[in-house]
Amino acid sequence: MTPLTALDLVPISSGSSAAQAVRNSIDLARNAERLGYARYWLAEHHLNPGVAGTSPAVMLAAIAARTSTIRLGSGALQMGHRTALSAVEEFGLLDALHPGRFDLGLGRSGGRPTPAIGGSDSAVAGYALNGLLIPARFDYSALLKSPRIALQTELLTLPDARPQNYTEQVGDVLALIADTYRSANGESAHVVPGAGADLQVWILGSSGGESALVAGKNGLRFAANYHVAPAGVLEAAEGYRAAFAPSAELDKPYLSVSADVVVADDESTARDLATGYGLWVRSIRTAEGAIPFPAPDEARRHVWTDADRALVADRLETQFVGTAAQVADQLEQLQDATGADELIITTITHDHRDRVRSYQLLAEEWAQR
Repeated sequence: MTPLTALDLVPISSGSSAAQAVRNSIDLARNAERLGYARYWLAEHHLNPGVAGTSPAVMLAAIAARTSTIRLGSGALQMGHRTALSAVEEFGLLDALHPGRFDLGLGRSGGRPTPAIGGSDSAVAGYALNGLLIPARFDYSALLKSPRIALQTELLTLPDARPQNYTEQVGDVLALIADTYRSANGESAHVVPGAGADLQVWILGSSGGESALVAGKNGLRFAANYHVAPAGVLEAAEGYRAAFAPSAELDKPYLSVSADVVVADDESTARDLATGYGLWVRSIRTAEGAIPFPAPDEARRHVWTDADRALVADRLETQFVGTAAQVADQLEQLQDATGADELIITTITHDHRDRVRSYQLLAEEWAQR
């Protein structure tokens, strides 16, 4: 059976609090372990009123203390405002406390200039592959130029700091873990704890660019992002496999692909639970920052313009919503189209109980496939 991973942003529901969101995430992780999910990953986001997941390592420490078998990881650390040393030290501490349970997932974002996704290719119409929708590319250029993103970059990075080349940074992470790091002048660095830590290093990416290439060339596991950038998922998978070189860790590519899903006992209920998703995505793409996740009645009061609908269309069209059987069928289409070895499931609903129930129904259905 293809493993399932749970990806958590630590979302805050409207009318709730960050403290409650943290408690909900710990509870969801415990349920994910009980339900047989292979991994539980925490994302890193900043300056979002509706997302409390600002520090994966801190959340992972709290969750590790309350679980025992499920693998835990970052999906992903934003390496644009970090150093290789800080990442290895943080996860070295986690591994010292809970050996052999952690995935160190590395992403390019966070303080590093990011090329706009879209441009001339953004006008290309979407298409379906084996039943899976690959939508037209979304143009992120306006979002990346927004004052809020500029402020986030300013607050995350020290004055005059320059992010390291990502490919070199990943190489440094691997060398520090392997305890083989040498500076340009031959000085060695021994990270305690961290050197020799039993960590799985993952690279996360949304296209066939640098992230896919660095994952492949280093023989690392790669997670492709269908739930946020669905247009680039096939390119990411193909780029990773084309660049793959066997390593001591892997003798063949290992690909995980993400999907945003909502499952309920019937399709009508699932669609009602997913009502707030479009408004939530709109808040992100207008650079407002992710709002507290709205209740269905709140979301229905929003008056949608054509511009609003266009802003979120690719995300709404590629969210898998329905009964467990319906969503599992769509996940199988995603797996068939990408050749994924593993699937990453992210679910947000206003009520925490509905979120737990969604993961439960999917796990029970998936176990029968």
